[in-house]
This record gives sequence, structure tokens and C-alpha cells, in this order.
Amino acid sequence: MKIGLAEIAERAGVSPATVSRVLNDKPGVHEKTRRAVLTAVDVLGYERPAQLRPRVAGLIGLLVPELENPIFPRFAQVIETSLAQHGFTPVLCTRSLGGVHEDDYVQVLLDRGVSGIIFVSGIHAIVDTDPSRYARLTEQGVPIVLVNGYLPGVEASFVSNDDAVAADLAVGHLAQLGHTKIGLATGQRRYGTVTRRVAGFRDAVRRHVHADLDPDGPGGLVECTVFTVEGGAMAAHALLDRGATAIVCGSDLMALGAIRAAHERGLRVPEDVSVVGSDDSILIEFTDPPLTTIRQPVQAMGTAAVRALMEEIGGTPPPSSEMVFRPELVLRGSTARVPTRAH
Repeated sequence: MKIGLAEIAERAGVSPATVSRVLNDKPGVHEKTRRAVLTAVDVLGYERPAQLRPRVAGLIGLLVPELENPIFPRFAQVIETSLAQHGFTPVLCTRSLGGVHEDDYVQVLLDRGVSGIIFVSGIHAIVDTDPSRYARLTEQGVPIVLVNGYLPGVEASFVSNDDAVAADLAVGHLAQLGHTKIGLATGQRRYGTVTRRVAGFRDAVRRHVHADLDPDGPGGLVECTVFTVEGGAMAAHALLDRGATAIVCGSDLMALGAIRAAHERGLRVPEDVSVVGSDDSILIEFTDPPLTTIRQPVQAMGTAAVRALMEEIGGTPPPSSEMVFRPELVLRGSTARVPTRAH
């Protein structure tokens, strides 16, 4: 419904220009006048602009990707526990292919009056995404935190895993085991996290294995598919065709797919091919073989995301830089020395 400025002005006993200033959240309006205008808006049945709707204390929007990947339920659990310690409850929204769009979820959350929103691996993680959708939220005074993905120019808190260090830890471990033909199986290049992981992988191969490798060139064995078991199997088949004796995977699900691909070829893990996962998802240590992986510091990242949001809700401006957390190499049974025949 189009708001009638003149009608509201008459009801509140002010000028239409004052009504316009209040509805656009402009400074310079006395608080008593502001309340009178908003009361007139409510009484006349108009809908307040999003930035002027009362927020429900205690509700925080939490947007995560599909829950099939066990790393995202872990993030949700850590964030939920941390929010509870601050007296807040998350409104969980999960995105899936062909499902509700992130922007639509955001509007629902705003309509419910949440006090802030945490985005985990959202649209902000896509390399060429339009930052205006997040800038609009911050301009409306909605505190937001973005996890795993960075957008320059958006005044918000960013919390990320160090993908370059993750690649370096994996490649360094495999190089110590004598592997020189190391492949990377990861997700779509449109994600900033993948761009960082690929760059870090190539740099690590150059430093740990091939000193003469051009880090800006096509060196190293890289296959980008999707972050699923099937995507991992597809990438692994391509890497094995190219002579890889070890495969670093962009997620634990991809690593399970890589192990499946090796078995389909009659290869043993780790005797014939080594596999390194990423995330350290629940139950991964109980796979056959138990998976060597790069543990994403979910506990520290989730806690930091909530702390940053609480500070913004309390009126502290977000930091101007990205908070980057160091992952950890977890050694289990899916990696071994390079097979003698591969030398």
C-alpha cells in the first residue's frame, strides 16, 4: 500500500516533509515527533519501512546452505549454543538448489523483526556477487556477520577459514611422504573460497614440490567440480588419469567420493593413492580408512561470529578487516608414503 504522506501528516499534526524525514530515518527529528508519526502510520494501517519496524529481542537469523554437508549443521550447532549464552535464539533458514532464495529468506527475517543475521557460506561467497544486497541491510541498521566469504566495501563483520593455509598444510604433509604428483579436487571456481584454495594449492606445490612452478600458471593438478561425493569421484577419476598419487579434496564429502573412485579402479587407500579431506566433519574418523583431513576451526569461527554480532547489536561498529582463522591438519589413515612404483 502506498503511504499517503498528507494523511499521516494530518493525523500526527506535522508537515508532510517531517513525515518523509521520519519514514526515511533521517536525523534532526525530535523523538516525540518521531513517535507521533510512527503511531499515525500504525493507526492508519500502513506498513512501516523495514528499518523502522520494531525488532523482536532474542531472535537472530541464521542462513546456512543445505544440511547434507555435515559441516553446516556443525556451524549451526556452535552458533546456536553461543547465541543461547547471550540470551538469543536463532531462526534457522537453509538454502538448497531450487529452494527459497537467500533474499527471500532475508525479507522473512526482517518481517519477523530479528535483531541481526548471520550468513554462513551465502551468496557473499560467490566471487562476482553484487554487494548491494548486504550494503542495504547495514544501511538499514541491521547487524550482520558473513562467514566464509569476503566482500570489499560492505561494512560488516567477516569470519573466514584460511583456505590458503589449509592447502599448504595438506600439500606439505603429502610432500613429506614423498608425493610429487599431488592433485586438488574442489568445488566451483565461482566461490571465493575455491579461488583462495586453488591459489594456495598452486603456491604450496611450488614451494614444497616444484620450485620452478609458475604460481600464476596452470601448474599443479586441479579439478573443479562440485562439493559432493559425486563431484569428488568425478574429480578424482580425472586426477588419477593424469597420474596423481595423492588427492587433496575441498571437503570431506569430496574425499569420500575420491576414495570411492580409487576403489572402482582397484586402487587401495592409502597404499596406492593418498586422500586428504577438508573440514573434519562428524564421523569422518570412523570411515574406512579413517580420513586424514584439514580441520576447519568451526568452534572458534562460530563463537567469533556470534561475538561480533553481539558487539554490533550493542552499537560497536564492525571491524574494517576480515577475521581469518587457521585450520589444523588431522592425521589419520588415508595418507601414506608414495608407492615405490610411482617414483
